[in-house]
Amino acid sequence: MEPISNLEGKTIAIVGMGKSWFDYNLAKSHSDTFDEVWAINAVSSVIFHDRVFMLDPASRFLETDDAGGQTNSMANVLKKHEGPIYTCELDERCPGLVEYPIAEIIKETNCHYLNNTAAYAIAFALWNKVGSIQLFGLDFNYKGNLYFAEAGRACCEFWLAKCMEAGIQIEIAHTSSLLDTAVPAEEKLYGYHRLSDPLLVGLSKDNVLTPIKKSQLIQTEEKIEPKLFGRNDKSAMTKTEPVEPKKW
Repeated sequence: MEPISNLEGKTIAIVGMGKSWFDYNLAKSHSDTFDEVWAINAVSSVIFHDRVFMLDPASRFLETDDAGGQTNSMANVLKKHEGPIYTCELDERCPGLVEYPIAEIIKETNCHYLNNTAAYAIAFALWNKVGSIQLFGLDFNYKGNLYFAEAGRACCEFWLAKCMEAGIQIEIAHTSSLLDTAVPAEEKLYGYHRLSDPLLVGLSKDNVLTPIKKSQLIQTEEKIEPKLFGRNDKSAMTKTEPVEPKKW
């Protein structure tokens, strides 16, 4: 398989099954647009999308109950979906399956750290040189539940770092823990968060990341917006940003 030329420079939404996937629905209801939407597994049974990533073999859903609640919805998708559904092997019962370009991506990136389906989708975006990736429903752990976490966060963050190094803009759902996005601004920089006047990271008028003390942020005449990890497009943080609960 060759990279898909019309994906180069495009804005891609990747939607997983974590709680922050509701932020995708909020974004769509506020008229946010994406060139393509990529669904992870059973999200494909709920939202409109352009591509599906399901790296498990189809037999896992068609012949076992190993996928739990996803089993029936994915079985229905697999039998009817025209694709592309990127996976690890083809199955004649599923018309839309496409073999994931594993050899090409490992060779191109010189890396084989791929331990969950969402990471495969991010690596696919990197390989296709997209311009922007907006991620929803990729959470892995949740505030208030210190004893539960899903595997795969480190792998996704690793591939996101590679995307950032390649110049791809990364934006994370506001409520997701990925890249510490949901962590309060004054707690993002370890060590500095313990100071009486914590150090924050702001976004200056010319879109440059700027460390600034919390007290200075309040006093400065230059408006520096609190920085959500990866949200490099200032325009995306204005009209669609929901009201903070404490400000109601």
